[in-house]
Amino acid sequence: MTSHTTSLKTERPRERLLTHGAHVLTSPELLAIILRTGIKGCDAVALGHRLIEQFNGLRGLLSADPQALMRIHGLGAAKTCELLAINELNRRALEEDLKTGQALDQPQRVKHYCSAKLGHLQIEHCIALYLDNQLRLITTEEVSRGTLAQASIYPREVIKAGLRHHAAALILAHNHPSGVAQPSQADLALTRHLKHALALVDIRLLDHLIIAGTDAISLAERGQI
Repeated sequence: MTSHTTSLKTERPRERLLTHGAHVLTSPELLAIILRTGIKGCDAVALGHRLIEQFNGLRGLLSADPQALMRIHGLGAAKTCELLAINELNRRALEEDLKTGQALDQPQRVKHYCSAKLGHLQIEHCIALYLDNQLRLITTEEVSRGTLAQASIYPREVIKAGLRHHAAALILAHNHPSGVAQPSQADLALTRHLKHALALVDIRLLDHLIIAGTDAISLAERGQI
């Protein structure tokens, strides 16, 4: 047991991944595989650890602004692009699942998808997931972008987009940069108004998700749709 543990520690992250699987690596070690090299006095694993700390976790790092990443000593354009590509690939993988299966059968995947798109943002954004008559994802569109405290959502624009995409239903999601995933009275009022407006053109509002970091509150699950 001791010799096995010692060999694990002496193997390089890439060798450990190929031999034992990605699950045995720490997050800094996985980052080290992408970074490949460190900087003077700081190897790739230590650099990965430093980046995770600086951006308050993997989510913050992988969804950071490109300019913020490129200001970090040791990250150039190539490494910045690789980090950003990982997050985008993750979002697209989640999106594929929603395009091939009913969204209502995958509530956790819907939450993960919306969290991946919105959870890291510092101002309020609202997106709409437009669904076909089998409740598969057609497309996702941003419907508003606001200040730190508030976004303006115009139901008419949401409806126009729904008709353009021939949507049968939609899911609304927006983030709370405050970090508190609780609906405000304004959120509830908007939900009621939008549900009524969509019903006039035979589009169902299935859910409204409130995203705060990794937390996601479903108004449908709470009986508030």
